[in-house]
Amino acid sequence: MAYHAFVTLRSLAVCALLALGCNKSAPSSSDAGETSSDVPSDIAAPPADATRTPSGLASKVVTAGNGTVHPKLGDRVSFHYTGWTPDGKMFDGDPRGHFRGPPVTVVLSDFLIKGWVEGIQLMVTGETRRFWIPPELAYKDKPDRPQTMVVYDISLGELKSPKAIATPSDLAAPPADAQKTKSGLAFKILTKGTGKDRPSPKQSVKVDVSGWTPDGKMIDESATWGYPTWVRLDNESEPMGWREGLQLMVVGEKRRFWIPPELAFKGKPDQPQGMVVYDLELVEIQK
Repeated sequence: MAYHAFVTLRSLAVCALLALGCNKSAPSSSDAGETSSDVPSDIAAPPADATRTPSGLASKVVTAGNGTVHPKLGDRVSFHYTGWTPDGKMFDGDPRGHFRGPPVTVVLSDFLIKGWVEGIQLMVTGETRRFWIPPELAYKDKPDRPQTMVVYDISLGELKSPKAIATPSDLAAPPADAQKTKSGLAFKILTKGTGKDRPSPKQSVKVDVSGWTPDGKMIDESATWGYPTWVRLDNESEPMGWREGLQLMVVGEKRRFWIPPELAFKGKPDQPQGMVVYDLELVEIQK
């Protein structure tokens, strides 16, 4: 697992590009599931009562929300959406029709089109808003995407902000009171566990993770979201330091590991090549 929780969060944003119609082909009229009642009557141009931001993004609240907090960059949001071109063609959203299917969940980030990033931050949970997004804030110069203004209805469901995690002060090297295994894996117990059993090499475990490079750069941030991740200890694609370290732990225990390159990501492209430091909290052992 290690580095991949960080990748997962970024991938959520990348998936949003797909889910929000940045790369997929538009559904045809035969499979879009549209009826005349699905297509808004005001998509040709923003109505007189629409509000505009300085960037040119126009919007109108369709259904008032019940929340009080606006999303910000880095928040995790869940929502339904449907997109049309000004001539009434649905080009984005669930092909079965307007707001059908499960919501999409993404991290609000600059991976999304500018109109989405700006517009979602205007909303509160429970709100449905219609956006008229000019080409410069949508898909201008992006192949196979509409080059005109596009119109989106978005219904914002869940909003979750990341939990702040302080950067440890001992990342540069294992402290004097750290223990070390024969392989060179160093560790220190931060919180004692409540369990009695340790996982075997064939088991899967649920883990809360935070990871850094020695200079303080966070490379794994799954713990900031409060979503523990399942890890298979016999999965050789996981760093050896992970697999060794987790087998030392019991449920409820939290340890800090200083993992040398040979037990981490040495030789793996696009990943840290030096020592890495991880805080792991063992949440559950799969029986």
